[in-house]
Amino acid sequence: MLERKVKGVNPPSRKSLPPFEALRAFDAVARLKGVRRAAQSLGRDHAVISRHLRTLETWTGTTLIERTSAGVVLTEEGIRYHEQVAMALDILSDATMDLIRRGSEHRLHIWCMPGFALHWMSRRVGAFERLDPTVQIEIRPTDRSPDFGSHETDIDIRFVPTYGSPFLLGPKLRHVELARVPIVAVASADYLVASAPIEKPGDLLRHRLLHEDNFDSWVNWLSAHGIYDDIDLTGPKLWQGHLTLDAALHGRGVALANHLVAADDLASGRLVEIGKGLESFQPYSDGIYLFIARADRWDAPLIRHYRRWLKDAIAKSLSGKA
Repeated sequence: MLERKVKGVNPPSRKSLPPFEALRAFDAVARLKGVRRAAQSLGRDHAVISRHLRTLETWTGTTLIERTSAGVVLTEEGIRYHEQVAMALDILSDATMDLIRRGSEHRLHIWCMPGFALHWMSRRVGAFERLDPTVQIEIRPTDRSPDFGSHETDIDIRFVPTYGSPFLLGPKLRHVELARVPIVAVASADYLVASAPIEKPGDLLRHRLLHEDNFDSWVNWLSAHGIYDDIDLTGPKLWQGHLTLDAALHGRGVALANHLVAADDLASGRLVEIGKGLESFQPYSDGIYLFIARADRWDAPLIRHYRRWLKDAIAKSLSGKA
């Protein structure tokens, strides 16, 4: 690729740092492979990003980016420069976050699945806070995995399906398995009294089944119980597991839930586990709960303390002791 000449500043000035916004724009364009994507990521107009790129090229006296019909690509010099810029920005980010954390050693940011947050975590995290009243917990229920590289959270509690594409852990992260929990069919007692009896898994096909965003969970559960043919599923799609569970609580039909999320409602009798004790309803699990954190923060005192408490609390919950 031919390099075009870019008029740079005079050599003595090159010893100074370029404008930081220009470096951020260049890094975003290089990582996201596009000016518009970089602009969206940084919350800027794409024209501003282009101006920052021109500023950086003028400052360095080097062509860093070539515009093609397919978009923008880094020149060889741009690739080499971005490797060093990205490394420097990572160092700045980590140093800043370490400084912030030293001033907030009692603050813990946790991301987790919405159903887990609503039906389990929110009801028990107070017990952890009572162990140390100075701890400040921030919980964000979300289906999106966080960007640990930009320090979006300290901890992510994620339910990972055991079917489909394998789960790939990002670089510089560690994880530990929290639980493999059985998936069971549940409904309210009032619904079951008013509906046809359920003596075997196939009887559920005559009932109103509640779904998330697709039929996959029920298809997998039925297949695990030997029902493969003539499955023509219907029923409302509610997109989120905690909404299907709530619908079941209010007598709208039969939902699938795991023992951890449904623990309190099963213990209180608000929900009934269908087929409990029947040989044809075999235990079935379609995923695991993982505790995920940055490797360099894995043994931070508060993260380590919370991880031990969480594993113990989940074990007690599944054993029916909490």
